[in-house]
Amino acid sequence: MHLPPALTRICAIALSGMALLSAAGCSTASLAFTAVGIATDTSISWEIAKHLHAKYTEGDPVYCFRMNSVEKALTPRCGSFSKGSIRAEDIRQNELQGCPVTIAARNPVLWPVLPELLDKGAQPEACGVPPLVALAASHPCPDFKAASPESLKAIAWLADADVRSIRHDVVRMLSCPNARQVGLDRVLDTWLDSGAFQRDVIGFGVLGALHPDYLQSPFARKLETQGHTAQASLGPFEGRQPAGFEAALRAGHQGALQWWFNRAPQLANRVPPTQGNQLAWSPLARVLQADFMTDPSRQKDTIAFLLDRGADPWKPMPGGAYTSVVQYARVLQSPHVALLNAPVVDTPATPRRLLAKAGESAPVGDVAANQGH
Repeated sequence: MHLPPALTRICAIALSGMALLSAAGCSTASLAFTAVGIATDTSISWEIAKHLHAKYTEGDPVYCFRMNSVEKALTPRCGSFSKGSIRAEDIRQNELQGCPVTIAARNPVLWPVLPELLDKGAQPEACGVPPLVALAASHPCPDFKAASPESLKAIAWLADADVRSIRHDVVRMLSCPNARQVGLDRVLDTWLDSGAFQRDVIGFGVLGALHPDYLQSPFARKLETQGHTAQASLGPFEGRQPAGFEAALRAGHQGALQWWFNRAPQLANRVPPTQGNQLAWSPLARVLQADFMTDPSRQKDTIAFLLDRGADPWKPMPGGAYTSVVQYARVLQSPHVALLNAPVVDTPATPRRLLAKAGESAPVGDVAANQGH
C-alpha cells in the first residue's frame, strides 16, 4: 500500500518523536515539538525542532544515552552498573558535579563502581573532598555487610592511600559495629602503627572520635598507653558527628558513659563546648529534651544513671537561662521531675565513689587532671 507523501512525512515525524520519547523519557517539551512537527508538516524542520527542544529543556537532567561511561555509571537512574564499561579517558573528562571517586564512595548504591574507577586510574588525591570523609559525613555507620569484597577492598585502599581520610568522622565510622563486622576497623590499627595518630599534629582527640562501643577495645587501651587521654578528646574538632561523650549520652550507652566518668568525672555536670559558637552544657538538661536521645525509652534510666554518678540537678545550668535542671524540667513539664527533685550532696569522696563502681580503672593522668572539677 502506497501512502501520500504528506502522510508519509507525518508518519516519519511521529516515529522519530516516539523514538525520542522512548530513548529520553516522556517530557512536555518532546510531546510539544513532535506535535508541532506533525501539525505543520514542513513549516518547522526537524533540525530546528531539535534546537528548540534543547533550549527548552536546558537545565533538565541529562539523558542517559548522552552521558559518557563514567557519568552513566555514577547516575543510578541510568540502571545497574555494568562491569568493564568504564573508559579511562572518561574519568578525566566528564560533566559530573564533583570528583568521580568521591561520588562513588559516599553513596553505598554506587560502591560497585568504585573498584573499577580505581583500577582505571582514578586518584582520590584529585578530589576536593576526601572520599571517605564524604561517606562518613552522610552515612555514620553504613551497611558494609551489603558491599561486595571488591568494594570493601577499595574502601580500605582509600583509607590507606589518602592521608586526608584521618578525620574524626572517619574514625567514628571505621570503629562502628558495621565496620567491625567486616574487619574495616583494622585500618585504625594500621594508622596507629604507622604513627598517623600523633597527638601534636592530628587535630582531634582520637578517643573522642571512637564509636561508644569501641572505648573498651584493645585499640582504645593501646591509644591510652601511647599517651592519648579523654581530657584531650574534649576539645574542638572538624566533623559533623557528635563528640565522643555526647554520642555515648545520646545512645544512653552506660558502659561508654562510665568510661568517660572514670576519666573525667566533671562531665556529670558540665560538658565543655567542642565548637567556637557553642556554650558548655548540662548532660541532665540535654537528656530531658525530647529529641536528644536516639531511643527516648532510655531517657529515665539515663537520668538515674547520671544522678547516681554525681550529676546535681540543683546546680545552675551553664548559660544562666535556668537556675537548675529541676526548674528546666518543670518548664518542659517533664515526667521525670520527681526523679530529679532530690538534692545531691557533693562531697570530696565523689570521684572515689565513681571509680569504685567501675569495672575498669581510669588512667592515673586522667583522674589526677580532673580532681576538684
